[in-house]
Amino acid sequence: METHEKIRTMRELNQWSQEEMAEKLDMTAGGYAKIERGENSINIERLQQIANIFKIDVCELLRTDKGLIIQLDEINGDNNNHIAIYSSANDSQYEIEKLKLIIQHKNELLAQKDRELAAKDEIIALLKK
Repeated sequence: METHEKIRTMRELNQWSQEEMAEKLDMTAGGYAKIERGENSINIERLQQIANIFKIDVCELLRTDKGLIIQLDEINGDNNNHIAIYSSANDSQYEIEKLKLIIQHKNELLAQKDRELAAKDEIIALLKK
């Protein structure tokens, strides 16, 4: 899902109109509508403002199915500052698989604990006889 699609989805989940979002961002409804349609590029300050309204991290808006790609260019007189962050979807998939294994191990430990408790209950029942 692209950034502008995520923004629209988040707005709809909060049951806000485009006009309400535009008001929160101190911009025109038409300008905001263009953001949701992907017709306007969004500067990082505006993106951070939108993320703050939704109470999420700005990276959540930037993350795509292809991974996280951020590129910021800033030109100050003779100084060119360039920052690029790339994170592939493979990194995320690896993390998901790792977490699934951890969950599976925890579930196995819980099952073992349940069996041990059942065995103790049987021993207690036998001792009471």
